Amino acid sequence: MSTKLFVGSLPWSVSDEQLQSAFEAHGQVVSAKVITDRETGKSRGFGFVEMENEAEASSAIQALNGSELSGRSIVVSEAKPKKK
Repeated sequence: MSTKLFVGSLPWSVSDEQLQSAFEAHGQVVSAKVITDRETGKSRGFGFVEMENEAEASSAIQALNGSELSGRSIVVSEAKPKKK
């Protein structure tokens, strides 16, 4: 079963493809999405990455939390379920 990760403090310039490639070194990436503002289309500074399994997700969290992506230190954690 896949595991969804939250990625925060993203540089505004990071694309979905760059986000995906940063995580691919740690396992199979099912999806990678930078969240954008509905009205302006600009990045909101965070995104979500879905990893193939929990082991790969844990590896990505360990390796990438606090690491640098395009000049900014990013935050990586397991995504919390959406509140209804």
